[in-house]
This record gives sequence, C-alpha cells and structure tokens, in this order.
Amino acid sequence: MTTRRDFMKAVPSAGALFAVAGHVALEDAPARAQGAAPLEGHFHPKGKAPSEHTLRVLAEARKTLPFADTRDFDEQAKGLIAEMPQKQIMADAGHVAWDMARFDFLNEDTEWDSIHPSLLRQSRLNQDYGLYEVLEGKIYQVRGFDLSQISFVRGKTGWICFDPLISAETARAAWEFFQEHRGEGLPISAVIYSHSHTDHWGGVRGVIDEADVTSGKIEIIAPRDFMEHTISENVYAGNAMNRRLFYQYGVLLQAGPHGYVGQGLGQGTSAGNVGLIAPSKIVEGDIEYLDLDGVRMVFQNTPGTEAPSEMNTYIPEMKALWMAENISSTLHNIYTLRGAPVRDALRWSKYIAEALYLFGTEAEVMFTAHHWPRWGNMRIQEVMRAQRDLYAHMNNQVLHFANQGVTINQIHEIYELPKSIQQQWHCRGYHGSPEHNSRGVINRYLGYWDCNPATLIPHAPSDSAPLYVEMMGGAEKILVKGRELHDAGEYRLASEILDKLIHAEPGNQAAKELLADVYEQLGYQQENPGLRNSFLNGAYELRSGIAEGQSPKSSGPDVIRAMSTELFLNFLGIRMDSRKAEGMRFTINLITPDNGEKFVVEMENATLTNLEGFLADQPDLTLVINRADLERTMTGEITLEEQIASGVATVEGDVGILGALAATMVDFDPLFEVLPGTGATAGPVSHADPYEAVPGAPIAE
Repeated sequence: MTTRRDFMKAVPSAGALFAVAGHVALEDAPARAQGAAPLEGHFHPKGKAPSEHTLRVLAEARKTLPFADTRDFDEQAKGLIAEMPQKQIMADAGHVAWDMARFDFLNEDTEWDSIHPSLLRQSRLNQDYGLYEVLEGKIYQVRGFDLSQISFVRGKTGWICFDPLISAETARAAWEFFQEHRGEGLPISAVIYSHSHTDHWGGVRGVIDEADVTSGKIEIIAPRDFMEHTISENVYAGNAMNRRLFYQYGVLLQAGPHGYVGQGLGQGTSAGNVGLIAPSKIVEGDIEYLDLDGVRMVFQNTPGTEAPSEMNTYIPEMKALWMAENISSTLHNIYTLRGAPVRDALRWSKYIAEALYLFGTEAEVMFTAHHWPRWGNMRIQEVMRAQRDLYAHMNNQVLHFANQGVTINQIHEIYELPKSIQQQWHCRGYHGSPEHNSRGVINRYLGYWDCNPATLIPHAPSDSAPLYVEMMGGAEKILVKGRELHDAGEYRLASEILDKLIHAEPGNQAAKELLADVYEQLGYQQENPGLRNSFLNGAYELRSGIAEGQSPKSSGPDVIRAMSTELFLNFLGIRMDSRKAEGMRFTINLITPDNGEKFVVEMENATLTNLEGFLADQPDLTLVINRADLERTMTGEITLEEQIASGVATVEGDVGILGALAATMVDFDPLFEVLPGTGATAGPVSHADPYEAVPGAPIAE
C-alpha cells in the first residue's frame, strides 16, 4: 500500500487532474453588456453610421413586411396584472443579475436606422416585464425577468411551477412578485422542467428548497433522458461554445441602437446563481398521464426537437396547452451558432403535428417557455399549423435542392420559405435564420463537405491566405478594392477578400478597420439577432481586440455534481494533450464504493479511454474514492492530494501515474482568438472551467 507521504512526493500536481471546475463561481460573472447604460450615438469610438445601402435594405423591409398585423401586440399585452417597478435584480454576490433599464431606448418612438425594423418590432414585444394572467385564477406568467418565462399553474394545495428561469435570483424575484399580487400565500407544490436547456431549470433554487424534494414534499418532473442531456450537450465542446457565445449573444456589445438590441427569444440571459436539483420523477412514456397536486396532466415526450430531451404538457380541465420551446414566436435554431448538435427539423415538425391532433384541436389557450400566450382555438391552430409547416418545409425543400446538387455552400442563396410563412410574424427568424438553418439541414444529412475535391482537404486560412494576397497583387490593392466594394454596398464580397488579407497579415490594422466597417453594416442589416450580434461582435474585436474579463458561464457545483463519472472521465480524454502522452502506457482501476461504480481507465496509443463496469486484473494503479468525495474535487472544493492525505481516498500501485497524467492536462483558454490579430494582450487568463455549460443557448437554445 502506498503511503500518503509517498503519494505527496510522487504527484505534487495530481490535484490538477481531477479538479475539473477550477475556480468555480457560485454565481455567474455579469455579461459584459449587462448594466451598461444606452449611450448617445454609437457605443464605440470607431463605430460608423448606417450607409445608404443599409438604409435601402431596411426601407425595403418596412415596405414588404406585414406591419398591419398587430395581433402579437394585443396578445403580448393581454392579462397584465402588474408591471415590475424595479428595473434591476441584484445577484446574491452583489453584482447586477438582470437589468431591464438598458433596454429603455426601445421604448422611444423612434425607427432606428441601425436596427432591422422586424428585429426592432420583436425587441419591443420582448419589453413585457411583469405579471400576466393567462387563465383567470389558474395560470399566470412572470415575463421579462430572464431569457425565458416562468409560469405558475394552480394546484389543489399550491402552485405548479413551469421552467424556473436561469438564475436563482431572477426566479426568486419572479416568485416573490407573483406572491405579492396573486400567489394567495400558497407554496410551490411541484416543479416541471420542460427540457434540458439551462434557461428552463437553472433558477430552481430560487423557488424551492432541495430538502423538500428529498423528503417528497415537492416533486420535480422532467422528460426522458433529462439529466444525461442537461449535462452532456454542452460539456465536451463547452469551452469553444462559451467563446462562440460572445458572437451569437453579443457579449461585448453595449445595449443600444448600434449594438445589442435583444436576443429574439427574450432580451438576454441573467447573470446570477445557476443551480440544479435533480428531478424526482422522469416522464418515460411517449404519452404519459399524471395527477400533479390534483391537476390532471398529459405529457408528450418530444425528444430530438428543440432540445434532445423535451416534453409538451396538456391540462385537459383547463384546455391549456404548454408547448415548452417547441413553439415560440420565432423560427428557432436547427443549427445554433454557438454550437450544438444539429436538430432534426422533420422530427420537430411531426411532434408539433402530433400535439396539434392530440391537444390542439380543443385547446383554448397555448402558452410557452418564451414570448406570450395565444388564446382561442382558431388562433392556436393557426400558429401550430404554421410552425409545423415551417420546420417541415425547411427540411423537405432543402433536401429537394440537395438532391439536385445544391451544396452546403450554395443552399442559403437559393432556399427561401414560402411567402405565406414569411408573412407570419411568429415564423420570422429571430433565433434561427433561414440562411444558417438551411445549411444546418444539409449538414445533418450530408455533412460539411460540398463534394468538390478541391475543398476535401482544405488548407487552414492562415496557410492559404498569403497565396491569395500575393495573387491579388498585395495588401494595398486588396484594401483599395475592399474600399470600393464597401462603398458600393457589396459588403459580403468585401468581407471575403479582406478576410484573406487579415489571415495573411494579422497585424494589418487598416485591413482590420475596414473589415470592421464591413461587418458593422452587415450587422445593421440583419433581422436575426444572432447574425447581427456575430457581425457586430466581430467588428468590436477587430477594432478593440478581445476584451479582458471572465467569459459568461451558466453552471456551478450543482451541474458538476450531476455529471456522471463516465462523462467526467470522457472529458479528461478531451482535456488531455495527446502530444504529451506519446509513449505512455498504464491502466488504472477507479472504484467509487458509495454508488457501486467501477471503471477501468487505460492510456495507450496516446489515447485515454475508460469503460464502466470492468476492472483490470493487474492494474498499474487502483484509486478508491467515494463518488461524493470525488465530486468535492471535481468542483474544486478540495484537491485529490488532500483527499488522499486525509485518508478519504486510497491508492495502491504506481502513484506516479497520476502525476504523469496530470501533466498532460490542459486548462482551456476561454478567450481564444477567433479573428486574426485580436488576441488578448493582458497576459494569461485565469483557469478556465471546462465543465461550464452555455445558456440556451444560450443557453443553450
């Protein structure tokens, strides 16, 4: 048996191997734009006004879109009980968790010439901030406190809470505001997580106590495979997703007419304490009936739609249909820009169709996890049928073109939604866009390759760009042509040649400044917030570099503890730099007695693998630690060395293996460079938490 002293000498850095979380914050750092007051004029000293070409694009949109249809405004305003008087909700840590004041500029009677009129309309609709009655005495929503909405349904003894937002602080504020006006002093009797994205469960600790779930006093209901997908979807590529979030969610942009104007699904994501309490009941069946606090509910599992684990709910006695996030007042993401598995548009359509025929033909109110309800059966069916056809058409017609040779690099220029769908506001692209979603459909079925052998093994842009620049006659000629294209309003063409130049010459500030001007005009022209934010964030980084500060995160110890041991070990294989593991070969048995798990972990061929349920006959090392204690190391609460030194964990065999393995681990940089020449100059960043999940996306959405 190896002694504790032997271990301490052999592996002084072994704690780095298992300390997954690093510097775990119990609350999120506020997003960079959060709390920034809207500014007069442009928020950036190098920002430009909309060009005449951009003004023409926006003017054409004003002429062709159905602004005479104001039903959304009527439905959004219906049932208002009280507006929330406080514009800011503070985090427990002292910073601002939620700030609606930064969107006050949207209340001005101004048609901003730097915001697409359709996006401006959606952002104004998302200004609802208060308590709303959905069904008298029975269903209420607190809206505008986060990216998603929190809903309360009257049970026999209390309130059934649907989707408790992202942060404990915003969920708590919503619950207290509801109690002040309509709660009747009754407690929460149950919680329903509609799906696995963070903005639908992260605030649960703001409305209930885990002890009440453990004791059986309060049930938490969730769809099939909820815990698996809640943790896994954003873990393996989590650091990259966090970085890409800067672009989709415009993290660096100040709120204002030239910057961030909302996220389409809602105004933004809160920055408070994200928690997770495991469900006490999982809905396993495709259709399942359940009496919850005296209320009969019908659950429809819809896996692989907007989320890999998701369910709709029908309440027959109220004729109320909860469509989770399978229906919202937008075209949703098939491919999400921050990164996520591409969704199945056809499956999504079919589950909406199933809900229509099961429940939609009799429902009198439909409410969802984002936006506002719909009332009346005719209106409900109208919306459900259009949303069904929205996703079915995208799947079918994109594949129609693909089967005629249209590639992933052409489809967005050819595919368009039917005019009848384009004229329905709730089908416009405020979260997904027809452009990036159509490419996503092809990627799902055919992958990234366009079948051109020249692109089969492409050079990295930094390798091929110098040749392009040379053949175009050098930097000066490209800058002259880039300016000509910019001045002519040919912004996408300008971006192509300027992108080549900055990849060849990352230090060429003139090229970066001109490309920033190009991106800015493209951003102003976008109806889709993710596209707008991506172009404007690119412009920001080209002008100012990557800003210092912590990247946005959306998880904490609850999420890390919820990870399976297998997922944890899988991610160690991703964190490991295989170039540092050449020639290593060893076998570890990992045993966690308190939950009966056992794993064989092998290093061979510079690859770290694990297999649950097996142990090696002659391992090089055996590590025995209770899963509950391992979680303390995973969250960064205590090092593995300390666990062994205290006798909580025991080791037998060659303990030097742990030190060697720890030396191969990489802490991912959350601020890696996306555009050439924009990297941070303030020195190394602090330890990144590779297990932090991203919001719906943003959270993951």
